[in-house]
Amino acid sequence: MPRGNRIVRLVITLTLVLLLIYLSSTGALGPLEGVVAVPMGFVQDGVSGITQGIDGMIEDISNFRRLERRNQDLEEALSVYQAELAELREKGADYDRLAALLNYDRYGPEDREYVTCDVIGVDTSRFVRAIQIDCGRRDGVEIMDPVVTELGMVGRIVKVSATGAEVLLLADPSSRVNARIQPANPDDQANRVNGVVVGQLSGDLIMSFLPVDAEIQEGDLVTTNGLGQTFPADVALGRVMSVGLAETELYQEARVRSLVDFDRLEIVQVIINFEPVDMSVFEEPQPEGETAP
Repeated sequence: MPRGNRIVRLVITLTLVLLLIYLSSTGALGPLEGVVAVPMGFVQDGVSGITQGIDGMIEDISNFRRLERRNQDLEEALSVYQAELAELREKGADYDRLAALLNYDRYGPEDREYVTCDVIGVDTSRFVRAIQIDCGRRDGVEIMDPVVTELGMVGRIVKVSATGAEVLLLADPSSRVNARIQPANPDDQANRVNGVVVGQLSGDLIMSFLPVDAEIQEGDLVTTNGLGQTFPADVALGRVMSVGLAETELYQEARVRSLVDFDRLEIVQVIINFEPVDMSVFEEPQPEGETAP
């Protein structure tokens, strides 16, 4: 564009601006300004609404971030409290178990000596029911020592090291315990009969060789009888669930539910001063030149 034309346009524009300013100051543009102010007001309101909406959105985002941080802090605090609560509950459960064992010691036979042990392992084999404990020879534990809780017999020690031992549970199929039925009526001596309790992988126990004429009731207590001196007498084994004739019909069998939950053992006690009697001295000597069958 030629320079002269630009100057002309600039002069015309300045003239129009000065004219509009003059007319506005004299009030001549009042009606026109009123007409123009209406759409400009709508535009201003729209821009103001958008601006307020943006400000509100920014504030909401800021509040959301603060709430998010607060929620994260609360979740971390809740995790800490839950861990502390779990620890306190575990300590409370240990206290209850130890208190029950202490009460068992207090009211049990005075000549028994116990060592309290934690269960540190469980045999996962499908054909063996055994647990491992953190007590060994250093604590006075020896093979064949009985293992109990406040609820009754657990099993006996079958392996031992300096600091640990393995307990064969009553529920193991190879477990055999001489036992006695304790009728609910203490005067019912006729049905105070003996038998042998054999373990089952299901966790129940079977008491065999009960006399056919014995009147055994559901709920009767079963305890050790001390025969053979492999276990101390009068330690609870469980309660009778059902009774019936064996397949041979020569004796009765009772299904016994142990009072001990073998799957949830955590703390046990070993009777360390029980000495089984060596029955081999009563066996008949073999003639020379013959071997035992």
